[in-house]
Amino acid sequence: MVIDKREARKAFKSRKTPIGVFAVRCAVSGEVWVSASDHLDSARNGVWFLLRNGLHHNQRLQAAWNTHGEAAFEYEVLEKFDEDVTPLLLSDLFRERQKHWERKLGASMV
Repeated sequence: MVIDKREARKAFKSRKTPIGVFAVRCAVSGEVWVSASDHLDSARNGVWFLLRNGLHHNQRLQAAWNTHGEAAFEYEVLEKFDEDVTPLLLSDLFRERQKHWERKLGASMV
């Protein structure tokens, strides 16, 4: 089977990545942090990278990670948005839905 690199690249660039709100949970402490991303598939990798390297901007999350270790944490997608949300509305939608989930879960922001 011959793969057309041009077609493969085109298909990769045209794929839709899930957009939405996610939570990072610590099973030991019960704490929850909420954030939103326009790339839910890669959001976990980004957060975990920062935490593993002690670089996360949320000091409480970083401290919990340092105390309890990676095994105590899980990533959960809370809500996905329609793919056709315009970029101009996306930041307002992120803010609104993130606040909703923070209230509902008693969470902090990632």
